Amino acid sequence: MAEILAIDYGEKRTGLAHSDAGQIFAFGLCTLETPKLLDFLQKYCKEKQVSCFVLGYPKNLDGTDTHATNMVEKFCETLQKTFPLQKVILFNEMFTSKMAMQSLWQADAKKKHKQNKALIDKLSATILLQSYLAQTQV
Repeated sequence: MAEILAIDYGEKRTGLAHSDAGQIFAFGLCTLETPKLLDFLQKYCKEKQVSCFVLGYPKNLDGTDTHATNMVEKFCETLQKTFPLQKVILFNEMFTSKMAMQSLWQADAKKKHKQNKALIDKLSATILLQSYLAQTQV
């Protein structure tokens, strides 16, 4: 089986996570500057087998769009055009950043780690992917 790649897309930074080949576990991959994302993904997909992308989809509690929803939808279109062989799945990312922060607090991480936005983005992508994997394995 091929990996699944999760993307916590942001205006400045994007967090990435990937699954194992069995698509059971999620692992943080990296955080990078958003303008470098497509180049990174093209290189990554040449080296690894990626079956699909799980793209964090920002929505409010009531289901309405957030300030970032339109930006993510536009990136989704670009992703589908750039990678026509991979499926792109929009998956609700609600509370992933808060869960990432909470996991750092529970792990008693140092203050500098708790304030590291790049680390939070990577953890958010990991939580997003693990949530997706758990839902698909039911």
